[in-house]
Amino acid sequence: MTRKVLSVPDISCDHCERAIVGAVTPIAGVASVTVDIPGKLVTIDYDEAKVSLARIKAAVEAEDYAVASVQ
Repeated sequence: MTRKVLSVPDISCDHCERAIVGAVTPIAGVASVTVDIPGKLVTIDYDEAKVSLARIKAAVEAEDYAVASVQ
């Protein structure tokens, strides 16, 4: 299992959290998604054999939230 933390500067409220969690959670291979609204961070645990980080980032960005960086 791989864990990545995405910096998403436009996160500001519960709606943002629901949109991101709703977009990423259904992706096969994603085990968990946690959003830290004050920190503007999204922590994702996923199986690299089943899904790429690029696919996860694309799902976040499809909800109109730019990913500034990945840790």
